[in-house]
Amino acid sequence: MHPLPLLRLLVLLALASLATACGTLPSRGPTDAPLTFIVVRHAEKATDDPQDPNLSTVGLARADALAERLRDAPLVAAYATEFRRTQQTARPAADAHGLTIGAYFARGPAVESAAHWKQAHRRGAVLVVGHSNTVPDLVAALCSCTTQPMDDTEYDRLSIVRVDAAGRATLEVQRYGGTPP
Repeated sequence: MHPLPLLRLLVLLALASLATACGTLPSRGPTDAPLTFIVVRHAEKATDDPQDPNLSTVGLARADALAERLRDAPLVAAYATEFRRTQQTARPAADAHGLTIGAYFARGPAVESAAHWKQAHRRGAVLVVGHSNTVPDLVAALCSCTTQPMDDTEYDRLSIVRVDAAGRATLEVQRYGGTPP
């Protein structure tokens, strides 16, 4: 066989191998995971400051339980209001994923916050930490669905809003971190 056809054959085989290798799917990371919002109320607060309390010992344990729950989630962002208790609830999960916590205004319109987050994120999981009087409205705005009010003693509700490629959202409510005392 003449060396030129052999060289062509080898080049064609190499190109075919390269095309096959490029066609394999990479493992799913945060950038190719479906868009999911995980919305929780801040964990149990201490009584150290009537305006802006820190988390209590129980609350800190719940924040750690949230981080553990989200350990393998493709977390791409974390948001919390301007208050210490929401920031401290989000901190362990954000730190575990190397994220900074974005702040949003607690008294801002839920519809505007939801629209901003949906625009800013197309894939991955987004943690949102709010308050008993804001979480139901935030979840409703994210999923365009009806949600249950949240009692002031409820700390373990974890709302998962999944948004499909067509923009349709579904809501699943779970519990995490044990029952509040």
